[in-house]
Amino acid sequence: MTEKKITFGKIFWPSFLAVFIMSIIGLIIFSLILGGLIGSFGKFGPKPLAIKNNTVLHMTLSGAIGEKSSSTFNPSSFQMDKKIGLSDILYGLEHAKTDSKIKGIFLEIGDLSCGYATAREIRNAINDFEESGKFVVAYNGGEVITQKEYYVSSAANEVYGFPSSTMEFIGLGAELSFFKGTLDKLEVEVQVIRGSNNDFKSAVEPFFRENMSDSSRVQIERYLTSMWEDIRTDISADRKVKIEKLNTIADSAFIRRADDAVKYKLMDGTKYRDEIISLMSEKVGLEDGDELELQEFEKYAKKKFYHNQVLAKNDSPNIAVILAEGDVSVDGDGLTSKQICKLFQEARKNKTIKTVVFRVNSPGGSALASDEIWREVQLTNETKKVIVSMGDVAASGGYYISAPATTIFAEPSTITGSIGVFGMIPYTGKMLQNKLGMTFDRAATNQHSVMTTNRKLTPEEFLLVQEEVDAIYDQFLSRVAEGRGMTKVRVNEIARGRVWTGRDALKIGLVDKLGGISDAIAYAAKKSNISSPKVLYYPLKKEDPWVSLLEDLEEQQENEMRVAMQHSMPQELVYYYNQLKSIESMSGMQMRMPFELLIR
Repeated sequence: MTEKKITFGKIFWPSFLAVFIMSIIGLIIFSLILGGLIGSFGKFGPKPLAIKNNTVLHMTLSGAIGEKSSSTFNPSSFQMDKKIGLSDILYGLEHAKTDSKIKGIFLEIGDLSCGYATAREIRNAINDFEESGKFVVAYNGGEVITQKEYYVSSAANEVYGFPSSTMEFIGLGAELSFFKGTLDKLEVEVQVIRGSNNDFKSAVEPFFRENMSDSSRVQIERYLTSMWEDIRTDISADRKVKIEKLNTIADSAFIRRADDAVKYKLMDGTKYRDEIISLMSEKVGLEDGDELELQEFEKYAKKKFYHNQVLAKNDSPNIAVILAEGDVSVDGDGLTSKQICKLFQEARKNKTIKTVVFRVNSPGGSALASDEIWREVQLTNETKKVIVSMGDVAASGGYYISAPATTIFAEPSTITGSIGVFGMIPYTGKMLQNKLGMTFDRAATNQHSVMTTNRKLTPEEFLLVQEEVDAIYDQFLSRVAEGRGMTKVRVNEIARGRVWTGRDALKIGLVDKLGGISDAIAYAAKKSNISSPKVLYYPLKKEDPWVSLLEDLEEQQENEMRVAMQHSMPQELVYYYNQLKSIESMSGMQMRMPFELLIR
């Protein structure tokens, strides 16, 4: 009897069809469940923020502070990675100043991560809030009270620390990492090409030096000295301690614990957290047994800012604020020409927009991407005044894209300038041959057809790259000269890759005014004769109901044990990882800040 063979098709296609149909059904069911969950979000999720009388805003400054807020779900830790934006903080403080239900702010600081320019904008907004007559009580309750955390908290009416907290107040210092020794051991040589007179462009020094050059040391020491002067001036004004006394305290390391800060009048006392709560209850006028009404500032600020942006979008906005943060690149993460150019085009097309404030917080990056953004800023400035507000850093490519603006604002401690260009080409052939036994051979139609990292550049090839770098640097000088109304000769004198603080940049004409983003917006309104500013931020503010639901669930369960809790990497390891990641993403000629500092 002959066996009947079953063909592959008779087995495969019915099985495939069954799996396909079940997948579609599963997807539909999942979509219905998810849609129902989000659809019922208004019923079961966060309700409109209801503020009670005699409320104190609990402002927690911890972690990174960016230009704009973000919330993303981290599947590896089952937690929300949240970052509050400076724009939300400033608007929240501004709104709370006139909110009759808000009696004051409880400012709690720990593990703060931001630049000193951002820190200064926050403390200025705190000072402005206090002018309303409402109180701000700052509490430094961490294991270590850092200088930056204290700097922000010193703006408060009253400043307290945890009794056993250690504290640092020792001035500013910087540490740079040099990799030449490591590269020598690996037998890797980095061929560096800078603008011919870019001796201050020290971003490449770690790859061929073992210490700072004289030029690098000069600009870093000047930058730190200028910043320290501003920090002492601000603390002196709020704490009524003489500037010279503050320097003596730092020089002698008199402050090591929170109790020392009280002794030298930098704090008003040391208290446990429950004592701080009791103190604020007295300020609000609560009777014994009544519970203090605390409202999370971050939620308050985000909700109020989002509501403001919805109204602004639908009510003929007249000022656009374009937020640009991160390394300059064509595409990907950070400050990309793909996105920023599109935002400028949208602002130009919006007929109700009269002026644009361009907020730049960037150390630079791709020369090509910088030039793409430069063009959009220039085109916009021809029809609508562009006012630049510089954040913690607007250097190299970050300055390049700012140059066409009508007016440039910077904070005194903003890092700016660094007008210069560099390129790096590693030679890896010796390492691969001596360490791994690899050899290379080549065939080519022309003399320079195979330019690879596995052979060194010939003198002629090196000259070709040098000429290209010099051409880009010359274009950089031209762009700045045109935007700032200077001669190229004058720009070259203050360029050469040198970094300047905002305060010094004002003196030499690279910026026009000192101030933060709020000052830049007010100035833009005045210059465009706008009596009732309606500010719309780009990228447009959006509220994701799914993210909001996750945030709400996390808030409800914040005291419960989390699933798959992971320990974060030490801060310095994260720093080195980010450096390597940044180097890996470099392509083409770079307009990049000459150094990254671990400022203590």
